[in-house]
Amino acid sequence: MWMYLGLMAALFLGLHNLCKKHAVQGNEVFPVLLGTIGSGFLFLLPFFIGSVYFPEYAKDFGFYITTISWQLHGFIFIKSLLMAGSWVLAYQALKHLPITIVTPIRSAGPFFTFIGAILIYQEKPNFLQWIGFFLIIFSVLLYSKIGKKEGIHFKSNKWIYAIIAATFLGASSGLYDKFLIQTLHLNPQTLIFWFCFYVIIILLVILSIVWFPYAEKRRAFIWRWSIPAVGILLQAADYFYFKALQDPDALIMLLSAIKRSQILIAVVVGGLIFKEQNKRKKLVPLIGILLGVGLILYSN
Repeated sequence: MWMYLGLMAALFLGLHNLCKKHAVQGNEVFPVLLGTIGSGFLFLLPFFIGSVYFPEYAKDFGFYITTISWQLHGFIFIKSLLMAGSWVLAYQALKHLPITIVTPIRSAGPFFTFIGAILIYQEKPNFLQWIGFFLIIFSVLLYSKIGKKEGIHFKSNKWIYAIIAATFLGASSGLYDKFLIQTLHLNPQTLIFWFCFYVIIILLVILSIVWFPYAEKRRAFIWRWSIPAVGILLQAADYFYFKALQDPDALIMLLSAIKRSQILIAVVVGGLIFKEQNKRKKLVPLIGILLGVGLILYSN
């Protein structure tokens, strides 16, 4: 069952990435990020209010947000720091790079998760999983050659390093999720709600320095329908992902790989919508990544 939940998370993540590309075009990254997380938080706020004033109804509905200790708040705040850093870097890179380059690099996240799952959680991959793992990494490297044809040189382009750092932080957060869900036994909606709350605080601090004081930047900001859509789609993806992690049999390395199937939406549909270059050539490493993911799933 947890694999199907992982595929649902991948579906919403793919749609989330398409809306995110639309939201950041011609916009400052930080207010867009605040708008997306704030929209997701407002979407969850009625569930929090219901949990406070109508707990029995919230429990029956399956969206009860529990009361947690300050220690648990601290653990959630650490996740918020990791993901805030990852999102800031990823949004900046997405603003300056084609989605068909950014998304496949992000698909290398299972590389970091794979290693962390072995070292931290002692998850043991079999032969086919190793083959799938290396196939994913090799396919991602193929994108570097394709990217040069679009004037994107991986060694000298700072946005490439930004998206790699974002991928590492995101993978670290993914490993941390298993600890939060399976060891600390946080339910998905509680984790998502307080995570959004702390990310908003972090972003408000950043914006108070780099955006709010500058009237020209504020006037240049364009509100788009895709901004709240990004936030709501992300919360839906996280909910299914955390529900999958609640299964004690769920392997974080496989869930991370399953989530990469979102690139089918981002590369194929996104390439058509945003009319980016070399779409056919990008299908070659895309197929390689999907084969790698397929091998990992089949091996289980």
